[in-house]
Amino acid sequence: MSTETLTNHHGAHDNHAHHEQETGARKVFGFWIYLMSDCIIFATLFATYAVMVNNTAGGPAGKDIFELPFVAVETALLLLSSITYGMAVIAMNHNSKSAVNGWLALTFLFGAGFIGMEIYEFHHLIMEGYGPNRSGFLSSFFTLVGTHGLHVTSGLIWMAVLMYQIATRGLTPANRTRIMCLSLFWHFLDVVWICVFTVVYLMGAM
Repeated sequence: MSTETLTNHHGAHDNHAHHEQETGARKVFGFWIYLMSDCIIFATLFATYAVMVNNTAGGPAGKDIFELPFVAVETALLLLSSITYGMAVIAMNHNSKSAVNGWLALTFLFGAGFIGMEIYEFHHLIMEGYGPNRSGFLSSFFTLVGTHGLHVTSGLIWMAVLMYQIATRGLTPANRTRIMCLSLFWHFLDVVWICVFTVVYLMGAM
């Protein structure tokens, strides 16, 4: 193979890698835009909750139904999942496919535990007669917390698919971009939950 052929081959390879980097950067930027639209959705739900929080229609208020120790454990699970996801990103930067999937699996377990506790809480409230149709306060509570829970569930499905893609295809540029986009999504949900925990549960229990 001539020197000119080798030069052309390496040049094409470099151009391809550069193109993949640009494509990944555009996808991450586009995902940021999606997250901004999601911020608007949650801001609307928080505003609705703030308006409806005192509309109990003679039913229970937050301090009557919220169990802070239970929610604190729920919150700890989600915060731990954010840490383990960060470890997955570090493992990706070290090109360790097995470590990435290991940390993602642990993140998935923490997230699934969070969702399990949320479903238990909702089921318990409904069985006690405190469902979303009981009052404006409970309607806004179930909508806000439930919307966050649906986002976490979507993230878990995405994570499971991503782990399969990494196991079968490795840490390709496309999978690296997916890892970064899911990282943004997962940490965003963590921030939203901190706001939910503070505004809904802590302030509601006072």
